[in-house]
Amino acid sequence: MARITPLDWPVLRQFRGGDRTGRGTAVTSARTRATSSRTDSADGMAESVCPYCAVGCSQRIYTEDGRVSHIEGNPNSPVSRGRLCPKGAASEQLANSYLRETKVRYRRPYATDWEDLDLDTAMDMIADRFLEARRKHWEDEDEHGHPLRRTMGIASLGGATIDNEENYLIKKFFTAAGAIQIENQARI
Repeated sequence: MARITPLDWPVLRQFRGGDRTGRGTAVTSARTRATSSRTDSADGMAESVCPYCAVGCSQRIYTEDGRVSHIEGNPNSPVSRGRLCPKGAASEQLANSYLRETKVRYRRPYATDWEDLDLDTAMDMIADRFLEARRKHWEDEDEHGHPLRRTMGIASLGGATIDNEENYLIKKFFTAAGAIQIENQARI
């Protein structure tokens, strides 16, 4: 570390240099000049929406070496104007937690242990069960012959972390499938 001499004092640097008001380079230390932004070393940046509440604050998610390195508010967002609540600002911990499940876990009926499934198998199981419940509980018409075209075997309950666009698509999907019990936490 270099030794500081009296000539390095900010007041003397101010008068020696061209910074007469003392608001620029004269009062900036070498340490401050060497400091860089946390996002300078990021490999990429993606825009997303905070997963916690229904407000829908926009986030800038910076990645480094395939891992989330920093999350900040998006100043271009009309919703949050670059601000995040403490929970949203700490959502990097959600992405990088060692407790986060990265595999599909399945526990068969009456089993005591979980097993890992590949994603294609799990998606096929969900689709098969969805279609079976729809077919098994389909009501084409009521006892008076009035058309119903619905199923009582499928329902949807969404959370408040789903934004309006996702709720709209879920409503359209489940309605097209014939479900009538469609709700989300934001409406309850």
